[in-house]
Amino acid sequence: MKEALVDDTEDVSLEFGHEEELARWKGRIRHPLATFFHLFFRVSAIVTYLFCDWFSKSFVACFVTILLLLSFDFWSVKNVTGRLLVGLRWWNQIDEDGKSHWMFEAKKVSTNNSTSTEVEAQIFWLGLIICPMIWTVFLFSTLFSLKLKWLALVIAGISLQTANLYGYIHCKLEGQKSFSRKASRFLSQQLFQRQSGISSSRI
Repeated sequence: MKEALVDDTEDVSLEFGHEEELARWKGRIRHPLATFFHLFFRVSAIVTYLFCDWFSKSFVACFVTILLLLSFDFWSVKNVTGRLLVGLRWWNQIDEDGKSHWMFEAKKVSTNNSTSTEVEAQIFWLGLIICPMIWTVFLFSTLFSLKLKWLALVIAGISLQTANLYGYIHCKLEGQKSFSRKASRFLSQQLFQRQSGISSSRI
């Protein structure tokens, strides 16, 4: 009887430990679906490019499949994962005069949410930086191996993924500039209030 109770207690403690680890992991990744699709389309495009000859002899089918994956990746990263994972967004806006303006936006993140999205931010930036580098390697390998039929696809991959990287770097820089402007404005207000308080006390 005692052995059965001990076994039950051990099972419960092991289960509690597993639940704590699961809760800790869920706390680190608050948007698992967005995190998954941030990497899924771009990694799938790279894997398909490397191994498409094994599955299909049709160049057109491989070309269209990879181009669709790259397009899905561009749309999802630009419109969904950047906003959810790092609070950044960029888009093109046309004013009343017909002029095109590129808009870069950085969401203000509170200190309470910064630690819970640290893993998501690392995944976001690593995927955003590494994949264009891989497509750049593909560009040189295509040129050196004289597989020029893939050149247009590789250039499309570099262009689409570099566009997102360029846009989000601008968003990051704009966010840092706005933060420094707000900080300097706050400090100047504090100094002005302090000087006003000193002047009033002397009077």
